[in-house]
Amino acid sequence: MDGLKYHYDFVVIGSGFGGSVSALRLAEKGYRVAVLEQGRRWTSANLPQSTWNLARWLWQPALGLRGFFSLRFFRHVVVLHGNAVGGGSITYANTLLAPPDKVWREGSWAGLADWERVMPSHYATAKRMLGVTTNRRIGAADWRLREMAKTIGVEQSFYPTEVGVFFGKEGDAPGTTYPDMYFGGDGPERTSCIGCGGCMVGCRYGAKNTLDKNYLYLAEQKGAHVYAEAKVVDVRPLMQKEDGSAGYEIETVSLAKGTRGDRRRVTSRGVIFAASSLGTQDLLLRLKERKSLPRISDALGHHVRTNAESLIGVRFPGSAVDLSKGLAIGSGVYIDEHTHIEATRYPEGSDTMGLLTTVMTLGRPGWTRPFTWFGTLAKMLLTRPLTTLRVLSPRDWAREVMIFLCMQTLDGHLTMRLKRRWFWPFSKQLATYGKSIPAFIPAANDFAVKAARATGGIPMTSLTEIMLNIPMTAHCMGGAAMGHNRTDGVCDGKNRVFGYRNMYICDASMLGANLGVNPSLTIAALTEHAMSHIPPASEQRWDVIGEEVSA
Repeated sequence: MDGLKYHYDFVVIGSGFGGSVSALRLAEKGYRVAVLEQGRRWTSANLPQSTWNLARWLWQPALGLRGFFSLRFFRHVVVLHGNAVGGGSITYANTLLAPPDKVWREGSWAGLADWERVMPSHYATAKRMLGVTTNRRIGAADWRLREMAKTIGVEQSFYPTEVGVFFGKEGDAPGTTYPDMYFGGDGPERTSCIGCGGCMVGCRYGAKNTLDKNYLYLAEQKGAHVYAEAKVVDVRPLMQKEDGSAGYEIETVSLAKGTRGDRRRVTSRGVIFAASSLGTQDLLLRLKERKSLPRISDALGHHVRTNAESLIGVRFPGSAVDLSKGLAIGSGVYIDEHTHIEATRYPEGSDTMGLLTTVMTLGRPGWTRPFTWFGTLAKMLLTRPLTTLRVLSPRDWAREVMIFLCMQTLDGHLTMRLKRRWFWPFSKQLATYGKSIPAFIPAANDFAVKAARATGGIPMTSLTEIMLNIPMTAHCMGGAAMGHNRTDGVCDGKNRVFGYRNMYICDASMLGANLGVNPSLTIAALTEHAMSHIPPASEQRWDVIGEEVSA
């Protein structure tokens, strides 16, 4: 075993908030690191101008769409997520919030560590690396959210978001370019934010603190190799050592033009799964089923959470005020102790998501709601036909709409499994099971209705909520969560996978409770915590690192 030559010490699968943190910290400790990412590498030159450029915005490679934003439709939920070098940071809305302390006392990770004592230092490190600061580009939609909060008596809860955005020096004009101001000159040059609202379509100005400008950028400077458009299809232990103590062989298939379908195998001593909650669950379920990694816990796929989210909003047809300016998420309010709403936006001209929205319908959730919606729509067409048609049109949607991203800390979960779908029996696909996730959050809907009435807007909701009773979420979490043993989790409190050596999970799938806030910062902080327990390469003993916690 000792005589075997490995291509790398660690292979990291995925380059999002867990993968990029892992790559840098391992490279700093002297390990040979490879990062395998199925998405493309994006620059200001090849990012789409708007969401109407579907080939560069949407990720559906089977349809020839090779962008960075994906919508995954399941029976219980529609999941929005990213695929790119830099993971979801390319398309996320910059918001980096720590959850309330109570989450560490809930769920499967409760008691695994003294989290409330341990985590603040890791959050501080992640905030410094990601350049977290308070939003300085407050837009019209943000001020309007404060007005709306006032109507229900919660104006005091309004806050500008904590974001990973470069705003430049006080007094300098937006759009000013500076040499690196984060990492002592070792990082790339940056251009200060102009508040265009384009964060979720990919920042073309260099202001967004995406992972390819901090963690991943520095990892590459320290020798980590990043392979784009390389999809991992197999991971198996070497030399018939079932626990992976002899290392792993990782097989990839190329998604790049010119080499599409080409397969490649590399070997490593350790593996880190960081392919997002959906990506890691999908891959591990396949590897467990085909006996490549049969020791993976049967808890895999359980307790998948969605932050109890709903996407609703208010539209102002014919508005003279451009609501698309500012940051993708520039502000938020708490309308009660469980419910958090953030003002969200797309840039002017990026109106594609308008095709998925319609007028809000109250009434009872369930199979009768489409009929209530039809009645509501018919009444509006009769009483305000021009306004209603304008509301239903995607044209100028980004300029005229305030999207409300509603999140709750109330817990609820799904199970994910591989299944042959009736419409595609040729291969198994990830599918959801369990009780329905509420697609109707009364407190949030009530807020939207009151806010719209007070400000002259029309409350909106997503078509999937109305027609299918299915909510949308941008924050799929869990499924390979931390636990005390392999009965209630897939990995331990140091992210080590039960049943295998030198194998880790460092993405949203590891999260053991509902956060109630955007999870990116927590993923980065927990990965900092995990990597802090791996010794420098010069002190490494591969026969003990990552050893399974006794059950």
